[in-house]
Amino acid sequence: MAQRTAPYGTWKSPITSDLIATESISLGALMLDGHDLYWIEMRPAEGGRLVIVKREQNGQTSDVNPPPFNARTRVHEYGGGAYTVTEGTVFFSNFENQRLYRVRPGEDPQPITPAVDLRYADAVADTRRKRLIAIREDHTEEGEAVNTIVSLPFEGDGEGGQVLVSGNSFYSTPRMSPDGKRLAWLTWNHPNMPWDGTELWVGELAKDGTIASSQKVAGGIDEAIFQPEWSPDGVLHFVSDRTGWWNLYRHESGQNVALCEMEAEFGVPMWQFGAVTYAFASPERIVCLYAQEGDWHVATLDIPSRKLQEIQAPYTYLARLRIDGDKVYLLAGSPTESLSVIELDITGGNTTVLRRSDNVDIDDGYISVAEAIEFPTEGGLTAHAFYYPPRNRDYAAPEGERPPLLVMSHGGPTSATTSVLDLEKQYWTSRGVAVLDVNYGGSTSYGREYRRRLNGNWGIVDLDDCVNGARYLAEQCKVDGKRMAITGGSAGGYTTLCALTFRDVFAAGASYYGVSDLEALAQETHKFESRYLDSMVGPYPERKDLYYERSAINYTDRLSTPVIFFQGLEDKVVPPSQAERMVGALRAKGVPVAYIPFEGEQHGFRRAENIKRSLDAEFYFYSRIFSYEPADKTEPVEIENL
Repeated sequence: MAQRTAPYGTWKSPITSDLIATESISLGALMLDGHDLYWIEMRPAEGGRLVIVKREQNGQTSDVNPPPFNARTRVHEYGGGAYTVTEGTVFFSNFENQRLYRVRPGEDPQPITPAVDLRYADAVADTRRKRLIAIREDHTEEGEAVNTIVSLPFEGDGEGGQVLVSGNSFYSTPRMSPDGKRLAWLTWNHPNMPWDGTELWVGELAKDGTIASSQKVAGGIDEAIFQPEWSPDGVLHFVSDRTGWWNLYRHESGQNVALCEMEAEFGVPMWQFGAVTYAFASPERIVCLYAQEGDWHVATLDIPSRKLQEIQAPYTYLARLRIDGDKVYLLAGSPTESLSVIELDITGGNTTVLRRSDNVDIDDGYISVAEAIEFPTEGGLTAHAFYYPPRNRDYAAPEGERPPLLVMSHGGPTSATTSVLDLEKQYWTSRGVAVLDVNYGGSTSYGREYRRRLNGNWGIVDLDDCVNGARYLAEQCKVDGKRMAITGGSAGGYTTLCALTFRDVFAAGASYYGVSDLEALAQETHKFESRYLDSMVGPYPERKDLYYERSAINYTDRLSTPVIFFQGLEDKVVPPSQAERMVGALRAKGVPVAYIPFEGEQHGFRRAENIKRSLDAEFYFYSRIFSYEPADKTEPVEIENL
């Protein structure tokens, strides 16, 4: 069929907001119990409920937690590690009341913890003592929550757990040795975040299951340890960034020995519990994941020879590895494949998709494939991003026209974006809007030096990199420099608001639960991030001046760019006041502004109707600012002062 000529932004696309909201799910948290595989699905069509799915060896699948149970923990607010499974019994945290529940085959969920404000995550089973060992976050008293490692009997005793380890700000990743005699765990204290510096400890267990003695094995204030794991023969392994890269180590004869030193990342930032990047195929063989230049790889590592052998797989992102003999289970995706649960045969490299994150079949002619780019930024440095040019097989733009650009700034900010096929990005590109997804300085997967570029420079480095990425594309004549917008959520929303306030590059923007006031964030946010800004900005209140200087709310006199705000009204990470104060200031100043709040949403939108509304509303907003007529009629947005 001949292509029609139509301006960018006006192309009709089969990738609709309805399709994205109703036919897509999020996948995570893989677990193995014998030969049975488990994972979690976040289902927007069920109000964002998180469901544990069991896949038996014969391929049959079933839901573990029936409605209305929602397998989600609020420890650290970002959660993760919401369930564990042992010998067919599943234990999970229920979002509504944060109690732990036990589910045996054929039975309804039964609570095993009391109905008080205690939260649990990252549990492992101690089968010898018929108990769980888990992270507990205690909110029963006034003031800052108390984090500990506790034990909980499988049958429950109504007490909420016996404290095994306490005294530090945070704990994660408890791991039992194969003989049941030792427990390893990670811990860190304010103001560190787990990617700044953590300590790895090992405790000897007494007969009654308490910690008889313990010692630090690795880590410190400036060394970040990730995923301690015992080999089948009882040797402790872990990942450390002591060389500037998260590499694999083992603790033997009192020494920490590097297994494979290379400029690659075998770890990830622990925003959520339960991340896994390696597992044991045998006492002498590891299957591992590692990132280089933003792309992920899977390999086997022979411990005696230290030989790393990559397994060729058609994916650029890999996560949540689990292993059963020669079969490896992963979350995987690529620029042409959306995130899926896959089975990988490590002997031949064959892959089988077990569950996709979407149930749609989109013609390749509507898919824009990510292009990894590097571009110059401040200080003579280089920054990274993925560029998505407009693509729609049915349309061509008028000769000489350049597309509008949407710059995406990821959250975190200590996180990263990937090149995995994402229908929300394709929503834009298939309508004729180019996308630049930026891994600004401070992002992970590029080594510790790149990750620490943001230390003391949040609101500067991220801002410069997003601006310079946009300018780079405009100078390359790939986009229209007068029709560039920026969007982001949480920390990405902060970068968005800073870019619109302190730079004159973007003509519009969208903030999703973004930070507008750093001082308010330091005073109001939850425990996990309450001292995060010490390293990203400076100690508070000693450097109150920096908090003021880098907060868009204090400089609305400089902001004359239209902005749309999206906000969950139950957000405990970035409270609604952050958006509402900004909206009020822009309204009073006469700047075009729109505000769409969502009842029942927290930090990130999970309900299908809200995912649909926010996507369509943002597109509609830009169409009014950039003066193009969308092909599809959508619910209008009230834009004040336009």
